[in-house]
Amino acid sequence: MAKKQKGYGLNIDFNGFGLRPAGAYLDDIRRLRDELGSALSGLGSPPKETRTEKESGARDDVEELKTSMDEAKKAADELLKEMEAKEQAISSDAPKTEAEKAPERPDLGELLKELDGLVGLDEIKKNVRSLINLAKIRKLREEHDLPTPAMSLHLVFMGNPGTGKTTVARLIAKLYYAIGVLSKGQLVEVDRSGLVAGFVGQTAIKTDEAVKRAIGGVLFVDEAYSLTSTGGDNDFGKEAIETLLKAMEDNRDDLVVIVAGYEELMEKFISSNPGLESRFNRYFLFEDYDGDELFKILLSMCEKNSYRLSVEAQVFAKRYLRHIYESRGENFGNARDVRNLFENMISVQADRVAAQDHPERRDLTIVLREDIEKAADM
Repeated sequence: MAKKQKGYGLNIDFNGFGLRPAGAYLDDIRRLRDELGSALSGLGSPPKETRTEKESGARDDVEELKTSMDEAKKAADELLKEMEAKEQAISSDAPKTEAEKAPERPDLGELLKELDGLVGLDEIKKNVRSLINLAKIRKLREEHDLPTPAMSLHLVFMGNPGTGKTTVARLIAKLYYAIGVLSKGQLVEVDRSGLVAGFVGQTAIKTDEAVKRAIGGVLFVDEAYSLTSTGGDNDFGKEAIETLLKAMEDNRDDLVVIVAGYEELMEKFISSNPGLESRFNRYFLFEDYDGDELFKILLSMCEKNSYRLSVEAQVFAKRYLRHIYESRGENFGNARDVRNLFENMISVQADRVAAQDHPERRDLTIVLREDIEKAADM
């Protein structure tokens, strides 16, 4: 049942005004109120004494008009207050933009279980748990008005490609969000091309845009050393670093930056700028996956995509992955090499199964030794 409009006998059905924006009606009411106020001032005060009956009647008419106008002005004032209050309430309840929306806060226990489920990375898991515990207690101390020593949540991830750096960074963003350190928990991944422009004055703008997308979460800068590696006259990497450092300070309560890359190059990168050294004091070293861990990663990919290796295929895969680990060189890709093997494997399997007249469910899921042998040679 609709709430009855209060005051001065005014009864307006606002649903009938659906032809114009609500703000237009607020402006109309404000204008009406102001005009009524001006008109009332213009009428002035009625004379205390009148000399004729005609003048007395005129005075009564003026007083009646003033009373009506004063009532209308009061009604306009009251209506305006109610409409402004409703407009504010609607505005605060209106759907947020994508940038303003925050996902549902994840369960800390589930995230830690996901962390533990990652293949290998034992030391990384230990360090992440310690970091989350420290951040969690720091947050609780703030809530209890206890002193909280300065603490940098920014991180340096060092290691070869395919060692899980991006995966762990995404989990850390969610973990920080789960304990209330960050307001959204998203991961924004960029590299040099996402921060540096080719023209004077454009790099700061480009870096600021990346930071704005990451506020409330984690900005993950992959191959961060490339911001200082070129050293040419027209290199704007230094400008990107300075802009990033300022943004980290300005948004220190709701932005975490993780820089990542090869171990030796990242050490040189951090030492190249005193501002970087002061803000990044936590280093996580991601070791290469060994052959057994690579095999577990392959099995995990198969399970997630409803594929199953035959016994003979498992024997070959385990031996092959141990070999590529033991003979690894500079271009060893860790989990990326396993991903390539998996994609080649299912492509070969698809060619084999497609040649069958009536493949059954088992045929669609089983991977034979011959499939993975061919995939390894691709």
